Parts: sequence; C-alpha cells; structure tokens
Amino acid sequence: MRRLLLLLIVVLSACTETSTPPPATPTVEPATPTPVPPTAVPPTSTPTQIPVTDTPSSAGTFPDTNAYTWQSLVSGLHRPVDLQTDGSGRLFVLEKVGRIRIIENGQLLEAPFLDISGRVGSTSNEQGLLSLAFHPHYAQNGRFFVNYTDVNGDTVIARFQVSGDPNVADPASEVQLLGVDQPFANHNGGVLIFGPDGYLYAGLGDGGSQGDPFNNAQNTNTLLGKILRLDVDSADPYGVPADNPFGNEIWHYGLRNPWRISFDRATGNLYIADVGQNQWEEINFLEAGAPGGTNFGWNHREGAHDYEGNGPAGMVDPVAEYNHNEGSCSVTGGYVYRGSMTEWNGIYLYGDWCTGFIWGLIHSDNGWQAQRLFDLDANITSFGQDESGEIYLVADGGDIYRLVRK
Repeated sequence: MRRLLLLLIVVLSACTETSTPPPATPTVEPATPTPVPPTAVPPTSTPTQIPVTDTPSSAGTFPDTNAYTWQSLVSGLHRPVDLQTDGSGRLFVLEKVGRIRIIENGQLLEAPFLDISGRVGSTSNEQGLLSLAFHPHYAQNGRFFVNYTDVNGDTVIARFQVSGDPNVADPASEVQLLGVDQPFANHNGGVLIFGPDGYLYAGLGDGGSQGDPFNNAQNTNTLLGKILRLDVDSADPYGVPADNPFGNEIWHYGLRNPWRISFDRATGNLYIADVGQNQWEEINFLEAGAPGGTNFGWNHREGAHDYEGNGPAGMVDPVAEYNHNEGSCSVTGGYVYRGSMTEWNGIYLYGDWCTGFIWGLIHSDNGWQAQRLFDLDANITSFGQDESGEIYLVADGGDIYRLVRK
C-alpha cells in the first residue's frame, strides 16, 4: 500500500514534469544561470592512465533471473543516494542530508565518515549530497571528491582529505573546485566518477524546470546539461585537459539530467543514463577512447524521438530507451557487471525510480538487447559496484541490496 500511494503521487506530478529521483517542484522566475568560475589554470597534459582489466566483454545472453535475488545488506540509512568503494573492502554510502556512512564487514558503522550536513541544502527532493568519487590513488593521497547542492541550492564540486583515522575524514579540509548556479531546484545531475584516463568526470543537469527553458543543454558556454572532464592532479584546484573539445570543462553535451554514469571496468566503455521529460528514459553509450564533443540531443530529442525537433546534424541517439506507459518515470543508471557470477559478465544493469523495474542491457554482434529482469518494491536511487565487480542497489527507503544467487 505504501508503494501504491507513493506511485500515485509521482504519477500525478509527472503530468507536468518527470525528473531525477525523487521528482521535485521547480521554482519560478529564475535568473539566467552563470557558472561560478574556478581559479584560472592552464590546460594540462593527460595524467597516467588507469588500465582496464582483460575480462571478456559480455556473457551474450541474459541469465534466468529466477535463480537470483537482491539480498538485503544493511538498512536504516536516511535517504541513501550513492554507494562507492575506496579499494579497502569498505563500502561508503551517501545520505542526501550531507553524511557519508561506512559499511564494514557487512555492518553499518554508527559514526559517519564525513558530516557536512550544515553546508548541504536538501530541502527539495533532488538536492543534497549527491555523489562521491575516491581519487584513483586514494590509498596514497587520501583525497576524495563530492558533489552537493549548497544551502542556496547551487552545485558545489569539492575535494576533501581523510584524517589519520581511515574511518574519519576532515570536514575542515574542503577545497571547492567548482561552483555552478542552479536556476531551479531540480535537474542538478550530481554524478562524479574517475575515468580510465585518470580524469574526473561530472554530470550536470540542464538547470531544471521543463523543456530546458534557457536551452542550456545545447549551449557549450554553460556547464549545465553536460558531462564535464577535469584534471585534478596537475593544477590547483584543477586543470582543463588539452583535448577537451570546447576549451573549457565540457566533454559531452545535450543532456537533460544525467543520473548516474559509469565506465565498464573491463573495456573502458561509457554508459550515461539520462532522465527523460514526458515519455522516454534513455541509456547512452560511447566506446572507450571516443573523443569529446558528442551531442546527445536534448532538448531537440527526448530519447530517440523529437522533442523540440530541428536539431543540428550529428546528434547521437541512445542505445536503449523505455517509456512511461507502465508507471515508469525516472531512469537510474548502473554498472556493467564484472563480478564472480560469470553468467552476468558484461551485462549493464539499470533501473527506474518509480516502479523498481531493473533492466539488463547487452551489446553483442547482433546489436543492443535490453530486457526487464527484476521488479523490486523499492525506489532505486543508485547502484554501486565493489572492488570485485559485484553490484549493489541503493533504495531511497534506507536499504542497500546486493545481487546474489538464491
């Protein structure tokens, strides 16, 4: 009954707007968004690349899901929204209010790893502490990065440092890399992830409301509606990689609200889940080594369909999409499975916030195949992947699950 009532509320609100989990009510009369400039730094050279593994690329077929389940790992979290690992075997879970919690040996530690709740604005549903990325050399330098909305509702990408205790980070160590004004309370994006090239990638939404009223996603002079690519190693607070296509932080553009992106750890391929407007949720894909500058089409296109239409040549359509006909409303991107269950190897898993549906996506010689695999009683805010390649699911209600054999 709880889920039925919640879905009814979401469906009613979706008549005017479909947004990142959970849906948010936009503000009115915005000012034109302007990125807050970082300290000026020169373009920098490519850092040492992070090698991908030599794991075979794909299982080729979907397993019989009756043999598998999403097993509860921990519960009692307050609106968890991201799960990451630092290479130590511990899992780090973000609570939207501004805390990072640790799961160690299957137990949720009481004391937070980091608490910046006083700096985080989370009054609207799509705001809060949204993403965490550990530096590839975290074991040596203790640096990690977060994306949050501040008390004014604007995006902040910041760096922190772990203290002498590996279970405690220093909240006073914050160095803000980048700030971006947000004209509305929704479509903040929020994902951070390091790529195989050693650069930090950040996904930002188009600034909110409906239909991208300022045409931010197609404007390469604003950071909204983009995937950014930053060099955080050779300049302070960061440098712009020399091969970024527009001479600024932007790597790809034409996105509405990228809610989770991930690199396949075996191939380096990039998957981008972009939340739709009225009807279509999409998964975008780029092969490893693809240059920057891809235009994914928003707001000319929603999924593989015209929205405003009349877009420029060269826009790239998604490799998979699904509609809202069964109550779906907001895609949550996941990961390509690379764990111990070889029958799942190479399958990209993603879900929907409203319905709890989970799909698998396979790339084979026959093209792309998508199949709905699970139907969970959960509002899926994120997925996670540990050092072994196992996949976890993060539910807004406070639970963390792991995909296992029955």
